[in-house]
Amino acid sequence: MERKLASRPSSKLKDDTPTGAKTLRADARRNRDKLVEVAAEAFASHGTAASLEDIARRAGVGVGTLYRHFPTREHLVEVVYRHEVEALCNAAEELSRERAPDQALEEWMHRFVGYIATKRGMSDSLRILFNSNSTLFADSYGKVPIALSGLIERAMADGSIRTDVDSTDVLQALSGTYSMPNSPEWHDRSRRLVRLLMDGLRWGASKTRVP
Repeated sequence: MERKLASRPSSKLKDDTPTGAKTLRADARRNRDKLVEVAAEAFASHGTAASLEDIARRAGVGVGTLYRHFPTREHLVEVVYRHEVEALCNAAEELSRERAPDQALEEWMHRFVGYIATKRGMSDSLRILFNSNSTLFADSYGKVPIALSGLIERAMADGSIRTDVDSTDVLQALSGTYSMPNSPEWHDRSRRLVRLLMDGLRWGASKTRVP
């Protein structure tokens, strides 16, 4: 049975235990990284019902290994959240190098939906962290809006989306998926929203491109 530790917020929760992380052996680091990766998928797929024991099993480690790295569910959630924010921001740079501006924007918006799915699955623990002294939200504040703004500015300069776009409006529309009813259709509905937003952004653009 999963340890009942989730209700104990800590003011000392940090991202990657900076000093300890540097001294992890290579195999311990691999285990830790795999746990974070699997946890993100589990939270996105199973929400707050995601089991830490199942996460450990899918990562190929014992549950004791999970608790050595992440003593509570909140420790794990905090690291997963930071990892997801960084991955989303890094994706903006990567997609900008590899794809046409409007296509990079559209793909990033789909990845944002995946980020929201994981965030929804961690909602209970995130509320605990929000009410604790964790620096989680202060540290990550503003990173995602900046990433989106850069993608939109590039697409507007390219002429592949209209020029009267406010990135704050786009982010607000995308963020609305967080509060949509939790149903089997959530992912499909969210993807349709991205397509509708892109249709609107491309309408009236000076450059016509087939999506």
